[in-house]
Formats: sequence, structure tokens, C-alpha cells
Amino acid sequence: MTAGNDSVLQLLPMVFAAPNEALARAEELLAADPSPLHASVAHQVIGIWQRDFGDTRLALAHLRRARDQASRADSPEREADVLATLGVALVHSGRTREGLAAFERGVARGSGHTRARVLFRRAYVWWVLGRHGEALEDVRRAIPVLRQADDVIWTARALTLRATVHLALGSVERADADFSAAERLWDTTGQEHDKADAVESRGLAAFRSGDVPAALRLLDEAEERYAKLGTPTFMLTIRRCEVLMAAGLATEALAEADAATAALDGIGGQSTRRAELLLVAARAARLADEPRTSLARAALAVRLFAGQRRTWYETHARLVLLEARVATGRASGRLVADAAAVAERLAAFGAPAAPEASLLAGRIALGLGWTADAERHLAVAARSRHGGPPLARMTGWAAQALRARAAGSARGVLEACRRGLDVLDDHRMTLGASELRARATAQGAELAALAQEASLVSGGPRRLLVWSERWRATVLTAPPTRPPADPALLSGMTAFREIAARAEEARTDGGRPVPALEREQRRLEREIRSRTLHMRGGAPGDGDRFDVGRLLRRLGDDVRLVELAVLDGRVQVLLCGQGRVRRFEAGLLAEAEREAEHVQAGLRRLAHPGAEARLPLVEAAGARLQELLLGPAAAHLGSGPVVVVPPGRLHRVPWALLPALRERVLSVSPSASSWLRASDTAPPPGGRQVLVRGPGLASGGAEVTELAERYGAAGAPGRATPGVAAPVATTPGAPGAGAYRGPEGRTDGTPDRAEGTPGRTGRGLGPADGYGVPGGGAGALDRPVPRPSVLEGDAARVPRVLRELDGAALAHIAAHGTFRADSPLFSSLRMADGPLIVHDLERLDRSPYRIILSCCDTARFASVGADELLGLVTALLPLGTAGVVACSAPVNDAAVVPLMLTLHKGLDAGLSLAEALRDARAALPGDAVHQATGWAFSAFGAA
Repeated sequence: MTAGNDSVLQLLPMVFAAPNEALARAEELLAADPSPLHASVAHQVIGIWQRDFGDTRLALAHLRRARDQASRADSPEREADVLATLGVALVHSGRTREGLAAFERGVARGSGHTRARVLFRRAYVWWVLGRHGEALEDVRRAIPVLRQADDVIWTARALTLRATVHLALGSVERADADFSAAERLWDTTGQEHDKADAVESRGLAAFRSGDVPAALRLLDEAEERYAKLGTPTFMLTIRRCEVLMAAGLATEALAEADAATAALDGIGGQSTRRAELLLVAARAARLADEPRTSLARAALAVRLFAGQRRTWYETHARLVLLEARVATGRASGRLVADAAAVAERLAAFGAPAAPEASLLAGRIALGLGWTADAERHLAVAARSRHGGPPLARMTGWAAQALRARAAGSARGVLEACRRGLDVLDDHRMTLGASELRARATAQGAELAALAQEASLVSGGPRRLLVWSERWRATVLTAPPTRPPADPALLSGMTAFREIAARAEEARTDGGRPVPALEREQRRLEREIRSRTLHMRGGAPGDGDRFDVGRLLRRLGDDVRLVELAVLDGRVQVLLCGQGRVRRFEAGLLAEAEREAEHVQAGLRRLAHPGAEARLPLVEAAGARLQELLLGPAAAHLGSGPVVVVPPGRLHRVPWALLPALRERVLSVSPSASSWLRASDTAPPPGGRQVLVRGPGLASGGAEVTELAERYGAAGAPGRATPGVAAPVATTPGAPGAGAYRGPEGRTDGTPDRAEGTPGRTGRGLGPADGYGVPGGGAGALDRPVPRPSVLEGDAARVPRVLRELDGAALAHIAAHGTFRADSPLFSSLRMADGPLIVHDLERLDRSPYRIILSCCDTARFASVGADELLGLVTALLPLGTAGVVACSAPVNDAAVVPLMLTLHKGLDAGLSLAEALRDARAALPGDAVHQATGWAFSAFGAA
């Protein structure tokens, strides 16, 4: 290869615009026995490629040859440029002293434009080392010279670096100005790598300003750009992990950081990046409640940073190390001193994390009873409550709450908690994805716990109820953000459905999974999830504040609402009704969770014939659960309907199994606020009904066929029947409205309940009480009922099912249900063309007013954040659904059919879902399979 100096020098910018092409040309140049000057350029290009994309040991070897060849060429400017590149590589390999010495020689050898480029790269190294003052000084000296030389590329790089340093110091506005100026310059160049880096930097700026969805979107865009260039993305991974942790996705961040560390080790990558990945993994492990993992990662990060002379990073790693030690129970006076020293160093650096260290020192001191020391440290941390990003302000309010508690001021605790949770509310409302909103609440868990503790001491049961509601199922209180009409998202969901259906078919036919299909399914899941996380929320607002008086008025004298709060691991029962709130203390939450798991295992076995001997064991476990969850409150429930509001970790409890609840009209709600909202929801006009039967059911979804005939639906199987008015069945004993006669009793052979039991008349409590349907009652069906739409066979495809569900009055879906604990928003119902997932349901304008899911595992949830739930049911409630019947365990398909048919008889007679489900359970045969099936289903909401 022969070329003039200018064409050879063009290989250097090419390594960032087209790195692989630059590498190939440099290797070709070396093979042609070039002059020392040209050989220096070629070795430098290969060294840069290896430094950034490959093995740092090879990078150092090539860069040293480049330096030697530049010296042979007697070109001081060329030698200065290579020394700067070598200095960066040495620092990244952990040889900080050698790297800084190379920069000293480079600055001395270069002049003018070349020296400015050397200063820029030394500024970058100062940033890597956490020495931000020196970084700003060098870049300040470089930028005017680069601008005067009309060096667009290097000026843009320098502006991007200065913006990044400003962000590290918390100066978001200055960073934004520099990022904008750099972006305008990048638009005039063909530097694709640098353009991708600019997008990544904008993502970092969005994160620092509190815009998590924009940060995730920009970082994903940068990743796509890097992928086209074949560029490793270790720095981007570090930044993405920071954003994921802020969004409450700590477990995911830990997995990404560990995977990136393994990949970096596999290519012999930069030691500096390895230390940074270990630090972010340590932070993620701490937030994910894995303190021992955090301890190990942080300890290694501290050693690496110390060896690299990176004091700024080392101090941050020491903070995480101290937090991990406290989390493993190692509180001591030495830790107070260590945390205070870390706080002082971070404050001297101007690091935004300094208040976290002061809060840690104060918290440890409080635990040791050192009130004076605690007050000193907490007062420093509390200063951050008035400014900065949301999570920094929350740190300040947490410190203020702890100060107030130490001073014995319950009022001060509650005010600090209120202010801190208001900050987090505003932050969560900027998040559009329900998953992010739910997980972000973990940041407020400590404030919520402090407020509940203080309210119990100072205000009694009513105030405890208010604070229990303040941070319970908050995602369901916010207006939902619909997924965008993004063609890429829609096509991804269609492709996911097809691949998932093919994978399921392969497993069914051959009994073995197909790895290629499963890999593609996981890839599509990641793509769908990534795009939904980009959604922005609406403007922050106050929303509806919970009003105890309103709740008690709605409950009246007959209905009881039982809200379970957890303080210090023990269940507190708040019994609401008859105009008052009473508190009872029950058992330990951990014991209740273990008992609930035993019950679930028993129900799974009872779903199969031949397990009758386990029925008494399951019933006995139900009695133990009642003692643990209700305690003495069970004797004060009255005789009317009961609404249970459990914490997120107890939503798998089959509440109908508890002896005190077994014969009652019983519904479950994620919160009292959610129940009030459901009771206020009006049914849509027209009363349109939808019946859906998915494939592969053992019973063939037999209840759908019978229900279609009962409601007068016409049309052959496999076709949807439009809603048309049908005659009302009035023959005594016939399926339909005439099966119930109101106060005179039943004609279907089911024994009457005791006089005065709510629901016996088929009337319900009426809309003002939150039960029943407006206009319900014994004569509710004296008006025409529209024929339902029946979707089965090939007609039960997801797009058609969603169109029919939107705005329906009643939907009944018989299908196989799958709960995904690893990714709850991919929990699904199997349709003819594949899974209908939670992300699909979130696209509905209005979900059905009532929906019956006669499917396994549809009432299972993932408990995330402070006390949030993710799953099929909780996706429906904010979208307009007032009542759901769903199942918390696998059930026997054949036993479901009579339960569902009797349930619909009750609905025909004007009963609420809870009333109809109570009566349907009572009408089942007494064998173990049918009893377990009845217990597995719960009514949610108030319709």
C-alpha cells in the first residue's frame, strides 16, 4: 500500500468512524514495509482498536512500537500524539503512574494543535481517575485551540467530555449546554462512533436530570449504533445499569453488570472498566438484597481502584462496601467513623453521593444509640432534601425523618415522610411503564415504614390505615399510560406471539424444547420490554387522596373491609366498618407466607383425582392461616360481605379457604382505594358480552359452549357472533335469569342460605355500597340481554380478542394461563395464534367492566417495589375493570365447568361477582377436586 502522509493520517479518524475497515487498512499498510512515519500511524491505529475493542496487552505492544517508529521518524508532533494514546491505554490497563508520565512527555513534545489534542486526552484520563478539577482545567485549555484550528471532530469530543465531567459534579445545566453544542458539530461529520457516543452521553444527561424513560431510550439507541459498528459497549452497560437501578430494576442491573464483566475478562479488556463494572454490580447487589454478593464485588472494586490510583472511584466503592457490611449485620462504632470519613471525602470531591454516606453514618449511629453523633451526620444528609435530583432529595427527607424519630417527634416523622413520598410520586409519574412505576416504589419503602410506625404510636388505627394506603398498590391509582403506536413494537409483539406459539407446539408435539425458538422468543421479549420502558408518564398530579370517612360511609353497617398492614414483620389487622377502624394484632408475616406456600402445594395436588386424603390437611392449613392473618379479628367480622386487602406478599392466599371467610360474600382488592374506585366505576352501556375459548383445554372449554347456548348466541363454532338482542329465559329451573327467583328461594336445587345472608335475594348491596350492578335485583333481567360474541377456534386470535374485549360489559375467557415470575408482564393466556400477554391488555382503551378468567394461575402476581403487584389482574384494574374472577393455582379443567356455569347463573340474577362466586362454590359437589377448585378462585374488585 502506498499513500501520501494525508491519506495515511486519515486512518486515525477512520478508526472511530469505521473501526474494522481502519484496522484492515492499517494491517495492509504494515505488510507493505512502510516508512517509520507511516508505520507509526498504522501501529497507533491497531493499538487504538485493540485498546477499545480487544486486548489491552496487544494494544500496549502496538502503541509502544508506534512511539518508537515516531521517534525514528524524528517527528515530535507524531510522537506527542502517540504518547497521548499510549497514556490512555496505560491508565485503562491500571498502570496509572506510567500513563501520567507518558502524558507529561506528550505535552512537552507537542505544540499548538497537537498539544491541544494531547491535553484533551489527558483531561479524559483525569475524568477516568475521578480528578475532575484537573480534567476541567485541561479541557479548558484545549477547546479554544481546537476551535481556532477548525478541528470539528476534536472540538466536539472535548465538549462532550466537559459535559460528562459537569454531570459527575452534578452540574446538569452546564452539561446540557455542552452536549447540545457537541451534537450540532457531530451532525456535520461522518464519525459514526462518536455520534453513538454523543447519543449515549445524552442518555446519561437525561438520567441525571431525572428522565428515566428518555435515558433508557437514548441508551438503547446508542447500543444499536454501536452494534452496527461492532463496538463493545462496556461503558454503556455501566450507565444503563445505573439507570436500571434508579428505576428499581436492581436484579436486572446485577445480571447485566456480571455478564459484561465476564465478557470483558474474556477478551483481556481494560482493567479500569472491570473495576467500574464491579462497582456497579456491587451497588446493584445491595439494592437487590444480596448483601454478600455486594460485599464481594465492592471489596474487589476497592482493591482495583486503589491500585489504579483512582481515589474518587475508590471512595464510592468504599461507600458501597460499608453499606453491604451494615446489611450483613456488622454495625459497629468503627463503621460510623468509616462512613463519616467517606462522606467527608465525597463532599470534598463535590460528589452527589455524599449525602448517602452521611445518612449511612447517621443510621449506624442511631442503631448503636449514639444520638448526638447520629444527629450530626443526619443533619448533614438532610440538607439534600431541598435540591437536586429526586432520589437525592429523598435521601434528605429520609435523614430528616430519622432525625425526627430520634427526637421523639411523631409529627416531624410524618411530615418528612409525606414530603419525601411526594417527591417520589412526582418522579414515578414521569415513568410511563407500569413495571417501572411499580419497581420505583422500592425507593420509598423506608419512608413508608417509618410513617406507619409513627402513625401507630401517635394516631391509632385510622392514621395507620391512611399510611398503609399511602404506599400500597400506588401504580393502580395513577392513570395508565398506553403503549405507543410504535410499528416496531407492534411487529415485535406479533413476531413474539408467532415464535411463542411455535415453541409451545414443538414442546407439545415432541416433548422437548427447541433452543433456537426459545432464544428468539427471549430476544423478542427483551425488545418488547425495552420499548415499553421508553414510555413517558403524564404530568405529576396529586391524584385522589385516600379518605377514611368516605370508605366507612361506603362500607356502611354490613360490609367489613380487612386491611392487613405489616410492622416489624408482624401482621396488623385493620378492621373497617360500622363507622370505625379497629386494630388487631395477628401472626408473623414470614410464618403466614410459609403456610400459604403449603396451601398452594396442597391445592395443586387436589387438582388431580386420587388426592382426597390431603383435603383435611389443606383445611387444617386454612385454619392456621386464619390465625396468622386475622387473629382475634376473625371473631369481629359480622355476618355481611368482607373485602380483604392483603399486602403484596400475601396475594396468593386462597382466602375462601379460611374458615371465617368460607361461607361469605368475599372479594379481594390490592388496596382500599382500589376497591373504592372499582365501586365507583359504571358499567358501559349496551351490556355487550364476550365469550372466548382458547385451545388445548382438557374440558374443551365446555362452559363456553353451554354459556353461548344459554345466552342465545348463534353461529357455528370458530366464528364470532355479533351482539344481538336475545330473548330472556324465564322458565323455572332453566339456565339463565329464571334460575333464581329472589326472596322466595332457588329453583335450581341449591339449598337456601340462612335468612338474612347477603346475596340470598339475588339483589346484592346495590351500587351505592360497591357491590352488585346498577339496576340489579330479582327483576334485573326483565329487559333484553344482548347475545354475546363467541370467539373460539381460529377466531380466538389475539387481535380479534382484544377488539372484542375493548369496552365489553362482561368477558369470560376459558384458556390456559401462564404466570411468569421472572417477567410478570409476559404472563399470558393462550389463544389460537399464541399468547395474549399483559402488554397486550395494556393497549385496551377500556378493559371489560367484569371479566372472568377461568384459567390457571391468572390471580398470581409478582410482588415488587414497596408493596406493588404485577400480573394479569392488576393490569386490568386501572383500565376500567371493576371486577375480576381469577384463579391463584392450577385447577382441574372439568371441575371448573360447573363452577363457571353456576357463577353465570348468579350474574344473570343480578348478583355481584363475589356473591355469585360464593353461591357457585356452595353448589359444587363435596369431593376434594371440586372443593379445591372453588377455593382456588377469588373475586377481585367491587363489581
